[in-house]
Amino acid sequence: MSDQGIDIEEVAGYWDSEAREALKVATHLLEKEDYSYALFFGHLAIEKLLKGLYVVKNGEHAPPIHNLLRLVKAAGIKVDDSKTEALITITAFNIESRYPDIKRSFRKKCNREFTTEQMKIIKEIFEWLKSLLA
Repeated sequence: MSDQGIDIEEVAGYWDSEAREALKVATHLLEKEDYSYALFFGHLAIEKLLKGLYVVKNGEHAPPIHNLLRLVKAAGIKVDDSKTEALITITAFNIESRYPDIKRSFRKKCNREFTTEQMKIIKEIFEWLKSLLA
């Protein structure tokens, strides 16, 4: 238990389980060629893993935010320029998938090649974050 009265292991375990499930869904959506939502769930996987890291590092519930770079900073995780850029890009998938513009330009951009490359990056970030929990 932390000073905040939460069971850190339980809450962090919850976020880890949710993150793995979101990544699994993202992978299924990619296989089904539902590209924009695959990226949306890829974002969720990273967000949930970061929230688990936040709990472990801060001993309190994670803030209810979706910006991955803000979550990284709040958790006190150091990132290089390439990870910063990746987190900014992945955060955009949350907004662009939820609120497509009238022209649906994001969905048009989400072809197999683009989505596969972005999912590769999401999985690399996911594994890096998992290594921080070990």
